[in-house]
Amino acid sequence: MDPSDVETVFVAGASGGTGRATLRLLSSRVPTVRALTSTSAKTDDLQAAGADEVVVDDLLNPIALTDSLSDVDVVLSAVGSDITDVWSQNEYVDGAGTTNLLDAAVDAGVEAFVMESAIGVGDEPASPLAAAFDVAIQPIQRAKATAEAAIREAPVRHTILRPGVLTNGPRTDTVSVAEPGAKLWGSVSRADVARLMIAAPVTPAAEDRTLEVVAKPSFPDRALHIDWQLPQSGHAGTVTVDTTDGGP
Repeated sequence: MDPSDVETVFVAGASGGTGRATLRLLSSRVPTVRALTSTSAKTDDLQAAGADEVVVDDLLNPIALTDSLSDVDVVLSAVGSDITDVWSQNEYVDGAGTTNLLDAAVDAGVEAFVMESAIGVGDEPASPLAAAFDVAIQPIQRAKATAEAAIREAPVRHTILRPGVLTNGPRTDTVSVAEPGAKLWGSVSRADVARLMIAAPVTPAAEDRTLEVVAKPSFPDRALHIDWQLPQSGHAGTVTVDTTDGGP
């Protein structure tokens, strides 16, 4: 997907930390940023954060998702359950909600789908920290794994990012990304994850891949070197992001 071809991006989980960081980064790069929220009370806040349009719908009980995605090029899914949901929910937005969003995206002809998952999801060997994380929120991790599997089977270009412990720190632009099983562990800011999410659809090396992501500590011996691009609709050429330890 060419960086200049991205006209409309749909951000699910827009009111969360990663979602808001994504809105801020996208607002100056693509003509239309459409944000999803489950409550109309957040509309003004999302517009202030960078959304051009706000869609109100519930991923677990969607009403008109396919219509909302009819002219969308890229879907970025930053949805996620709170740890308290482990004991209070029978169905998770991480799983069923993401799958509903994926099905609507495929029906609407969306070109690329990016999911923010979590380190420790999946059956690949994991670091002790990731394994402990997996046990602590096992139902949510299983829901994410189900959504990941559906995404890999769907007829849409995809990237699945599995970040470590998320922080509200500033964007560092130095992250390590690696194939599942590399046993990365550590933390990464939501702002760093957001930048990878918007870069993934226009970065050839990220196409149809699942990647673990951390910033601290770095893993130069395990990390992939990826020449991340950023969308730049309405501008000539492409924008190349410098990489250190495999990240922008």
